[in-house]
Amino acid sequence: MASVERRVRRTPEGERQLRYLVRWREADGRLRAKSFTRKLDANRFAAVVSADILRGQYVDPDAGKISFKDYATTWLNAQTFDEVTGEAVELRLRLHAYPRLGSKALRDIKPSTIQTWLRGLSELAPTYRRVIFANVSTVLTAAVDDNLIQKNPCKAPSVRQPKVEQRKMTPWSAEQVSRVQGTLPDRYALVADLGAGLGLRQGEIFGLSPDDLDLEKGEVEVLRQVKLRGGNKLLFGLPKGRKTRRVPLPDAVLDAINEHMTRFPPREITLPWDRLDGPERTVPLLLTTREQGALNRNYFNSSIWRPALERVGIEVTRENGTHALRHFYASTLLDAGESIKALSEYLGHADPGFTLRTYTHLMPTSTERTRKAIDSVLSRPRREGQTHAEGATRPSPAPAKRPAIQREPSSTHLRPPQPNPPPEAPGL
Repeated sequence: MASVERRVRRTPEGERQLRYLVRWREADGRLRAKSFTRKLDANRFAAVVSADILRGQYVDPDAGKISFKDYATTWLNAQTFDEVTGEAVELRLRLHAYPRLGSKALRDIKPSTIQTWLRGLSELAPTYRRVIFANVSTVLTAAVDDNLIQKNPCKAPSVRQPKVEQRKMTPWSAEQVSRVQGTLPDRYALVADLGAGLGLRQGEIFGLSPDDLDLEKGEVEVLRQVKLRGGNKLLFGLPKGRKTRRVPLPDAVLDAINEHMTRFPPREITLPWDRLDGPERTVPLLLTTREQGALNRNYFNSSIWRPALERVGIEVTRENGTHALRHFYASTLLDAGESIKALSEYLGHADPGFTLRTYTHLMPTSTERTRKAIDSVLSRPRREGQTHAEGATRPSPAPAKRPAIQREPSSTHLRPPQPNPPPEAPGL
């Protein structure tokens, strides 16, 4: 508990000076003291310190003097996430947090400080603002855990967190997939097959090897991705979430891979693994550049994918990036009756709940299916002499129309038919 002592001392000029000294002992037994000129201030401070000690919420009053930038730098250096993630977090803090919050002491960052800072980010995209806010909040939560501040100001009720409007994703049609694939350069047309036929992310498409195909089981092992670091430097790494997975390999995709390999044989690519200073690994890749290198997403998106969208009249937006192929894959599986759990595993989602929230509006309606299931269990024969009025039956409804996109029944491949059949591809 804190105590208040009255102290009187003489100044060098001989004047009498009255002070009030608050003393308290911290959990580690260290004796602390703080001086005040007014008794009221001393009593208030002693009451707060005593209450915090009793509640187990005591924080050293001097601990929060460290600046946000200095603490965030220390926190960032202690994290264990991969280099690419660390680089992205550092960039967001440097560009959008440090200019307004960097020089402020942690203890001086109040909820009003956070709200004013957020208002200055209003010109950024809502999704990006939400990510920046989450990064700053994580740093301040770590400061609470380190007993540098009592509360995270980002979590105060008065702080209005950035909200992202949840828009329902509209998947491409099979025709759109086919048109985009047909206008891609031959060397890169396989991107559409792997995205729409396997549901791979862009980096996973770029990192796929013929060695990843398990023909005996009819599956593809998703073991790596090609990642991009600052300075346009490439490296191999585990898929998102550091989670590998196995995906069914349709015959149409296998045929497309065989055809591609006939014209563009796989090339062995050597890149560092996981970190730029990590051990090098050599992998034969299905997709490479004309210069026999791994694909760079910046080059591919601007020089290959964007022109393809423009040629077929699809708006160039973030939603229509190569991730649109992955959404097409998900919508096709759901329309065919695949379960959310299985789809989540194929897509590499950490939580099936995320898959459900993203694609639930694409699931076929189950109203009629539910009626039939209950009727089959609870239906009883009508008693003799019972009229329709006594036991009315529901008229049979018209078959429900499914809004989800379906593949053309005559289409086996996503790629438009070629004028001349390709030569028979060697087996994998």
